[in-house]
Amino acid sequence: MKIEYNNLYTHFVLTTYQRIPIISEKHRIRIEKYITGIVNHLKSKMYAIYANPEHVHFLVSRSPSISENEMVNKVAESTELFIT
Repeated sequence: MKIEYNNLYTHFVLTTYQRIPIISEKHRIRIEKYITGIVNHLKSKMYAIYANPEHVHFLVSRSPSISENEMVNKVAESTELFIT
């Protein structure tokens, strides 16, 4: 019998360098939408996201085709380029 996992929930927390509060309130929504777009592009679903000034929390149901490590690396690298 083949078992397929469709709901692999993962809560990620990404912090800024040395936890410096660089995410301003006026850019918070834009950053959240950007990260949501990356998650959707990776064939996963975003359930919750919030960008604090020094860190970002997001809860996703990820596709079985991508590992947690791959997902967090792609989100972190892309978001770093987007913010800077």
